Amino acid sequence: MERFITNMPKTELHLHLEGSLEPEMMFRLAKRNNIELPFPSVEALRDAYNFNNLQEFLDLYYQGADVLQTEQDFYDLTWAYLQRCKAENVMHIEPFFDPQTHTDRGIPFDIPITGILRALEDGQVRLGISYKLIMCFLRHLSEESAFETLRQATPYRNQLTAVGLDSSEKGNPPEKFSRVFEAAREMGLLTVAHAGEEGPAQYIWDALDLLGVSRVDHGVRAIEDPILMQRLIDESIALTVCPLSNLKLCVFRRMEDHNILDMLDRGIKVTVNSDDPAYFGGYVNANYLALEKALGMTKQQAIKLAANSIEFSFASETRKARLLSELQLFARQHQCEL
Repeated sequence: MERFITNMPKTELHLHLEGSLEPEMMFRLAKRNNIELPFPSVEALRDAYNFNNLQEFLDLYYQGADVLQTEQDFYDLTWAYLQRCKAENVMHIEPFFDPQTHTDRGIPFDIPITGILRALEDGQVRLGISYKLIMCFLRHLSEESAFETLRQATPYRNQLTAVGLDSSEKGNPPEKFSRVFEAAREMGLLTVAHAGEEGPAQYIWDALDLLGVSRVDHGVRAIEDPILMQRLIDESIALTVCPLSNLKLCVFRRMEDHNILDMLDRGIKVTVNSDDPAYFGGYVNANYLALEKALGMTKQQAIKLAANSIEFSFASETRKARLLSELQLFARQHQCEL
C-alpha cells in the first residue's frame, strides 16, 4: 500500500508553506540570520511538538516563522516543499502563505511573495509541478489588517488565485471578514476558508453564505449537521481535510475516530492534505498511509480521494484533464475505477 500511495498521482490543496518549515531548516535559517532560538537542538524543538489544541500549535508556529527574513529564506522554504512533492508524486499544489505573520514583524510584503513565487515558478519548470497560490488572512487579527494586506497584494493580483482564512477559529467567526472577502471577490479572486475544525458546524454555513467560498478547509464538523451534509453533497462543495493535523491538534482523539472515509462514502467531496507537515508528523503520503493503517482505507477509496483533489483544484481545465488522465491510467493498472 505504501508503494501504491507513493506512485499514485496526487495534488495538495491545503498546505501552509510556513508550516513546512522543518526543524533542521529552522536552525539553518536562524544561523544564517543571526537569530537565537529558544531551543538547544533540533531534537529539543521536535520534543516541543506536543500540542493540546490549535492555539498551542500556533504559538510555536509564529515563533518559528521569525527565522524567515529574506527573499532567499522564503525561496528555500518553498523549494524544500516542492522537492518533497516531487518525491511523493504530488503533481499540482495550491499552497497557502500568511503575509501578516511576516509584515507584523517588519518584513515587507514583497519579500515573502517574491521568494515564494520564484520557487514555485522554478518548480513548475524544473519539476513539472503546477501551482496556484492562495494568500490567507489571519483571523485573530482585525478586519482593518486584512484590508491592508489585500491592498498590499494588489500588485500581485495576477499571481494570486484565491484568498483564504486561517489561524484561531474560536472567537473569530467568518462574518468578521465578510467585507474583506467581498472585496477580494470583486478583484476576481476565488475564496476558501478554514471552518469546522475547532469551530462549530455553523462556521461552515457562514463560510459558504457570508464568504462565498469555493472550498472549505478542514470542515470535519460538518458531520454533526445532517442538513449541512446534504448541502455539501448537493452543491459539490469540497473539504480539504488534514488527518494527521486533526489528530495532532486533538480534533479527534484517535485516528480510528476520524470521519473522512465515512464522509467520502456518504458522497462528500473530501480530499487528503498535510496542513503543517513539519509540525504534524507527515506530508501528504503519510496522511494517506495513516488512513490505511487506522481506518482500512482501500485502494479504491484512495483513488477517489485523489480524484476529488484534482477535480476540485483551481488548476486549468486542461491541467485537470491531464492529471485525471494520469490518475485513470494508474487506476486501471491497479484494477481500480476512477
